[in-house]
Amino acid sequence: MRIVLLGPPGAGKGTQAKSLAERLSLPHISTGDILRQNVKEGTGLGKEAKDFMERGLLVPDELMSKMLLDRFSQSDIKKGFILDGYPRNLAQAKTLEDIFKQKGLDIDMVVYLDSSDSVIIQRLTGRLVCSSCGANFHATNMPPKKKGACDKCGAPLFQRNDDKEETIRKRLEVYKNEVSSLIKYYQEKKKLYRLKADGDAGVVLEEIIVLSKKLHDSLKV
Repeated sequence: MRIVLLGPPGAGKGTQAKSLAERLSLPHISTGDILRQNVKEGTGLGKEAKDFMERGLLVPDELMSKMLLDRFSQSDIKKGFILDGYPRNLAQAKTLEDIFKQKGLDIDMVVYLDSSDSVIIQRLTGRLVCSSCGANFHATNMPPKKKGACDKCGAPLFQRNDDKEETIRKRLEVYKNEVSSLIKYYQEKKKLYRLKADGDAGVVLEEIIVLSKKLHDSLKV
């Protein structure tokens, strides 16, 4: 199964993608992880990306698409994958389709995790990130065992600047303006499945599993 997870910031894409990948025994492909890995390993693409990042600029789509093309060339994706963090807009969706055409791939299912603004704000304003290993916690929903310290490595936790309410509202506004054409694009391809994602993460995960099994069975017919 080749599954793409979409949704606004705070909808739980990363959490669901990791859990889904484990349940279906498929690789989890995150553009954020790919970017960090390339920078850490000092690849040619990573060095280019680091230059943009150090200047406080967004990594260009063209550079990100090259990293994705490299990732989709690896053998572990033969049985499928769970992709999150990409595409974020219509242009990226078309870029992704071009990459898949080059690799003889196609998307089986695009799951849109639909969350309300109030739930997103509650989730993101409480999010805490480890300053060393990048692990995520939540002040209310998933607090660390020791206040202010990471359970995994003990490093201090912090709140990202873009997890403050005013910034979140601006991010949501930008996201909604961009995502409407993306949703329409996948609807027209009959790939899109919308799920309410305000509830418990475990319940949402089971709904995605049910959808994927139904689709998998229908593709075998």
